Amino acid sequence: MEPPNPTESGRFEPPERAWVLFGRAMRLRCPVCGVGPVFAGWLRMRKRCDHCGLWFEREPGYFLGSIYFNYGLTVLIVTVAYLVPMFWLGRPVQWLIVPLVLFCLVFPLYFFRYSRCLFLAFDHYFSRLDPEYRPPFER
Repeated sequence: MEPPNPTESGRFEPPERAWVLFGRAMRLRCPVCGVGPVFAGWLRMRKRCDHCGLWFEREPGYFLGSIYFNYGLTVLIVTVAYLVPMFWLGRPVQWLIVPLVLFCLVFPLYFFRYSRCLFLAFDHYFSRLDPEYRPPFER
């Protein structure tokens, strides 16, 4: 796969606007075409897009980067949910610890699909995923 060509101005132009890719990720759709669903079940991903043929898993371990999206958002939400009441109310908020721990257990499971789709969109934004590419382990 060739790297994307810069435009006449010499600047790299991403394939789509970031908000378009973000919208596709939040709808759990293919980042390239926006039509094909990425998941076949709650946790089971499709191998490729039904519409454009994009292979979702580019190589073994490809989705390790999606863990950062999942972990990062979980930590951000829990940190804000704990610190904001503590500073606004001006008193200890130990009563929040149990609900926030439960949130840390449940939210990553719910957000799993979205984090993978966000990672695919992020990768497509910066390196243009090619629907013609076929992973070496599928040849």
